Amino acid sequence: MTEYMNMIETALTDSHPLKLILKGWMEDGAGIVAVVYATTDPNKARSRIEELTSVENDENFYMVYSVPFDVDLTQIGHYPSIAISKEDFE
Repeated sequence: MTEYMNMIETALTDSHPLKLILKGWMEDGAGIVAVVYATTDPNKARSRIEELTSVENDENFYMVYSVPFDVDLTQIGHYPSIAISKEDFE
């Protein structure tokens, strides 16, 4: 299993209740990141990330994050964000 798949699996199975799917893409030379799905049901998150990543030649990058409620996310070690570059889409 790749590191990418390990990170997704970790987010889907950890104890934090909110599962977020973020989408990253390049537009006019700029990297853009958006939250595209939110649920408290890990099974729905798994189904959705599988649907999103099954598209062949998709020029988007997706990541799943698992986050707690009522927490300043900037105060935890790693919060929902994606660092993307053009090379991620090649």
